Amino acid sequence: MADEGSVQVLDERISEWRSYLRRRQAIASTDVEELEDHLRSQVTDLQEAGLDAEEAFLIGVKRLGELDTLSREFAQEHSERLWKRLVVADSEGRGTQWGREALVALFMAVAAGVAIKAPELFGIRWDGEAGTLFYARNITFLVLPFLAGFFAWKRKMDSASWPWLGALFLAGAVAMNAIPFDSEGSTLVLAIVHVPMALWLAVGIAYAGGAWRSHDHRMNYVRFSGEWFIYYVLIALGGAVLMALTAFVFSAIGLDAEWLVATWILPVGAAGAVIIAGWLVEAKQSVIENMAPVLTLLFTPLFTVMLLAFLVTMVVTGSGIDVDRDVLIGFDLLLVLVVALLLYSISARDPQAEPGWFDVMSLTLVICALLVDALALSAILARISEFGFSPNRVAALGENLILVVNLGWSAVLYARFVGKRDGFAPLERWQTAYIPVYAVWACIVVVIFPMVFRFQ
Repeated sequence: MADEGSVQVLDERISEWRSYLRRRQAIASTDVEELEDHLRSQVTDLQEAGLDAEEAFLIGVKRLGELDTLSREFAQEHSERLWKRLVVADSEGRGTQWGREALVALFMAVAAGVAIKAPELFGIRWDGEAGTLFYARNITFLVLPFLAGFFAWKRKMDSASWPWLGALFLAGAVAMNAIPFDSEGSTLVLAIVHVPMALWLAVGIAYAGGAWRSHDHRMNYVRFSGEWFIYYVLIALGGAVLMALTAFVFSAIGLDAEWLVATWILPVGAAGAVIIAGWLVEAKQSVIENMAPVLTLLFTPLFTVMLLAFLVTMVVTGSGIDVDRDVLIGFDLLLVLVVALLLYSISARDPQAEPGWFDVMSLTLVICALLVDALALSAILARISEFGFSPNRVAALGENLILVVNLGWSAVLYARFVGKRDGFAPLERWQTAYIPVYAVWACIVVVIFPMVFRFQ
């Protein structure tokens, strides 16, 4: 019987192999599970023959065949079906499930649109001056529960987990509406910005089917989030064209359609697109290659060159970062984008591959971002020492500290990987383990900041 150490080694290797396999989009998740059963059976037989866990795993994977070759052959043989499967049922029995998911997604999208318009029954208009603050506080709770509901249904989440998921959204809604914020105060603005961040991670619990502790599920949700953003932007661009054409065609017959665009198409479409974008990301899985490798390959070098040029220019000119509030906010957004790019890059990478030039580029990007973050922290501390504490300054300080910890340890782990002193898995696990930190910080900003700063 295998000892505990061998079992742990085997589980780690199979987890890495499964993560690698799921990135091969021509292989369905059900096929991955079947292949894993075969692999474990092979490994058990090999261990009984006297091989250790590492040797048994490597030979077992080899016996399963060249999966990349299988993926390419599948794509070539069925190229005419790959795109059709986005809109037409396939011949392998998945069409019924696909159509059911499309109907559920459409229902949830319509429900989100209805929820956006429902406050009008109480005199709160989407385009009204009084409704602006209401929607700023509550739009998250009017839309994201439907996306969470779609994934909870799709992943067959345990019924015992549904009340806990609903409680997260309810707690957020109570906090945003019960806390006596000053309508012109900074804590309200900070809460409005941070509550979607916290609840987007709550959607991740539904996406993982309740198994949020799983490293693989967290990394898959990172990948989903990036692709969801891309699809939503594309839908938004198409919606903008639709609204412009709607106004144009009605104006051709002397009618003003701006009220239709502003009060119906824009709010209902924006809400429904949140769910439709999520469904599209799911629908195209195992059909076409995801966008992560292409985007990271394009933007990682660009961001690296930009930050290097910035740091060199600072050294040459002797200039420091302006402590103006808007500049510091801009730097925070830049660092968030870099961390997002790093996460997306990690989610797209084959963890089994040897370190290459792109990993060196990514490590350079992380180091540059870390230096910029240190400069931004210095500027924030200078601003606090000059003007004192305020909600915005403390929020900026906290967010930069969180980012510097993430980037700092990421740089260490990436350097160890590039130097071939460690594998890629520790870097993946660090990123997925750190995700809840952002949610906890967002909750602190929403709930604790108002009390500390007297709701101002």
